[in-house]
Amino acid sequence: MDWELVFTIRDALKRPLFAEAELIGGRNGLNRAVRWVHVLESPSFDSLIHGEEMILTTGMSASSDLAASLSFMQNLIDKNAACLCIELGAYFSSIPQEMIDLAGHHDFPLIQFTRTVRFVDITLDLHSLIINRHHRMLQELESISREFHRLTLTSQGTLKVLQLLCKSTRTQIVYMQIQGKPLFFPALPPEEQQPLLNFFEAFSEEMEGVQPDAAPHIREYGHKTIALKPVGALDQTWAYILMVCNHKPQEFDCLLLDSASLSIAQELLRTRYMEERKLFSENLWVDELVGGRGQDDNRIKGLVGPDFNVVNELPYRVCLIEIENPRDVKWNSSENDWESITFHLSLILRSIFEKYSLRPLITLKNNRLTVIALDIQSKLPGKLRLQQALDALQHIRSDEKLKDLQLVTGVSKSHRGLKHAHAGYQEAVQALSLYSCYQKPVLFYEELGVFQLLLNLNDGKTLENFIRSYLGPLIDHDEAKGSELMLTLRVYLDHDGSKQIAARNLFIVRQSLYYRLDKITELLGEDFMQPENRISIQVALRAYQFLYPEKFSLPSSRSAQL
Repeated sequence: MDWELVFTIRDALKRPLFAEAELIGGRNGLNRAVRWVHVLESPSFDSLIHGEEMILTTGMSASSDLAASLSFMQNLIDKNAACLCIELGAYFSSIPQEMIDLAGHHDFPLIQFTRTVRFVDITLDLHSLIINRHHRMLQELESISREFHRLTLTSQGTLKVLQLLCKSTRTQIVYMQIQGKPLFFPALPPEEQQPLLNFFEAFSEEMEGVQPDAAPHIREYGHKTIALKPVGALDQTWAYILMVCNHKPQEFDCLLLDSASLSIAQELLRTRYMEERKLFSENLWVDELVGGRGQDDNRIKGLVGPDFNVVNELPYRVCLIEIENPRDVKWNSSENDWESITFHLSLILRSIFEKYSLRPLITLKNNRLTVIALDIQSKLPGKLRLQQALDALQHIRSDEKLKDLQLVTGVSKSHRGLKHAHAGYQEAVQALSLYSCYQKPVLFYEELGVFQLLLNLNDGKTLENFIRSYLGPLIDHDEAKGSELMLTLRVYLDHDGSKQIAARNLFIVRQSLYYRLDKITELLGEDFMQPENRISIQVALRAYQFLYPEKFSLPSSRSAQL
């Protein structure tokens, strides 16, 4: 930190108006910053100051007794005032020793004026100096920020930005990469590095979920202070910058830290864009795998390259992500270019998947991203981590190009051996095809239940004949009378025959449900709830839902009332 840009108590005491002022307590706090000067004669000032103000007072509101004086002063300390200046006279003939001791205990400068001074002259003089230094600080900040930006356009830009940040703030800088070794500016011996690494490890849990655009987090570190700032973009954090200060970080420090993190994030984003474009072109062979054109091991080995043996042994799932646009944005418009949107999405997807220890192999066709999600660790179940990654992808809204997208994902079973990628792709396609039945944004193939069987029986006649044999009378009745017996039966059986739950979910009274159940019994027979018949009927209901999902939508409470 360039202390010449910060106006301090020490600077104020050098001004002519303070020539006869006496510092009687809190001498160790002379480097406290003064952001403003405030005349205060009220004992209740909770909403009157913001912190770092020089307080001028005659003591009118705090001189009634010693307890009131100490309470007044303690409240100023708690509110982070810069110092207290008291004019001796009608209200204070001398400053009590207890106030002097309190000031010394908190390194809170306590200044007395032995003669009458014009507070208006002090405020005018100091405010002009504060404003001038603030202007110089902004100029310096702008100059350094421009240099940060310029450095990111050069070789090893991130390292140069961190070196300049270290020099400009005169602090120890630690750059903690999510994937990579920590960097120290200036360099530290190993025995001094480890305490900082331990501090970050404990602190990093608290930083989980904090967005890169958040303000720096301030924490005490022994007799020092650490400001920690995430570095990243697109809702993803790629690194952290730790600024280790011997003093409380000033506004200038925090603004420079923000600027440096933004410049580094821009460089990292550019690098990731270039890497993503390279991977996008290199991964054209992924389309051959999922398309079933690469069944031979030698052929696949030639496509994958030198790490085939490692990749081929990893468990994986195939994810088919369909990109929908519910707001009918015109993709061919200049601000919503389709290629740019899908490229953004693949970049974010890769970052999220890597966070959950999944290596994505991505290919794009029409409005669908196909991802072979390789599981590269086994600490947590792969399915759980994949579910977390896909959930995180659903909530990406940081980019204007992505905010209108709706993503629906079908996920295959777990496979090993890339020659089975085509089978995984088919499972993902089948899972995705059932979105209309489940209305869930992420569908895992192994959770489809009986639909796995029904998908393979959908030849145009088999399912229709099966449905008619068990549910024909109900279908005919609903079509003729406009009733909802099919929906009622599905809800009733889905809740194990609970009349109370079924009536609540259908938004009808119990008497109406009883009438419908009596009609269903009349049409299907008294034995429709017997185990064998019930199983067949439930399968037939699922088959009907599969073929006609729109006819099985539950009513809303509002529509029911209407």
